[in-house]
Amino acid sequence: MNNDAPIFVAGHRGLVGSAIWRELTRLGFTKLIGRTRAELDLLDTAAVRRFYAEEKPAYVFVAAAKVGGIHANDSLPAEFLYENLQIQNNLIHGAHLQGVKKLLFLGSSCIYPRLAAQPLREDSLLTGPLEPTNQWYAVAKIAGIKLCQAYRRQYGSDFICAMPTNLYGPNDNYDLETSHVLPALIHKFHLAKTTGAATVSCWGTGAPLREFLHADDLARAAIFLMERYSEEGIINVGCGQDQSVKELAETVQRVVGFPGRIVWDTSKPDGTPRKLMDSSRLFSLGWKPAIDLEIGIRLAYEDFLTTTAAERGA
Repeated sequence: MNNDAPIFVAGHRGLVGSAIWRELTRLGFTKLIGRTRAELDLLDTAAVRRFYAEEKPAYVFVAAAKVGGIHANDSLPAEFLYENLQIQNNLIHGAHLQGVKKLLFLGSSCIYPRLAAQPLREDSLLTGPLEPTNQWYAVAKIAGIKLCQAYRRQYGSDFICAMPTNLYGPNDNYDLETSHVLPALIHKFHLAKTTGAATVSCWGTGAPLREFLHADDLARAAIFLMERYSEEGIINVGCGQDQSVKELAETVQRVVGFPGRIVWDTSKPDGTPRKLMDSSRLFSLGWKPAIDLEIGIRLAYEDFLTTTAAERGA
């Protein structure tokens, strides 16, 4: 990518998109294109096509999606399936119609079967049943992968697909009802600390194993792949290490400084028992993550404090 090439970052205000935007800016790319939801409704096919025709981006990062944790996925299945299908169909098909040079579609680790062998290899896709609590989001993402592969096969489009592990970082969603596990834990422990609560209740048993990657590391990987990878096959993006949700909660507790006790609510679902990505293909190309998990959580807690202060008008 040339530094003056027009680059569209779809979802540039979100966790992933904002990280890609920051990294592109840091690297000196000068023609970045972003649209808020108010400026461009990605569910509106005609509006997306007009946007492509007017802006003519050469490169597209598809970081826009309807996202959420277990509760959000499980309680809003229609929205998670329909909206994600519509967003990615409009962005991918629109890129094809406009003749975009290259597109990177970002998927999710939840595309893999619930009980796939660990670490999760790219070739385990579609080899078994999905995790029921987030199958709607997963099915949409799998459809996006197949759509990119279809345009590559039929038209020779340079559309690639990367599958990130669990992500966190600046501009995350900290809402207790709709957020993923790590930002939810940050909010819970902070709330307990500031209210003087004796305990924090966490979902499930704490036994599931999860891998976490800072959004800034993903951004570096996304740009690395856009410049160095051009294959039909999907490629995983992770850090290569996981820990139990219990260990994660204890780390967040330590970072936030909550002195109380953790109580595990076993009436709540655990989700997939383990999700560790096999990122050896990406590592073999020369990319490695740079941000240690505890350091990353400290940065995320600072972002949470900044975000909540801004919301209070402080």
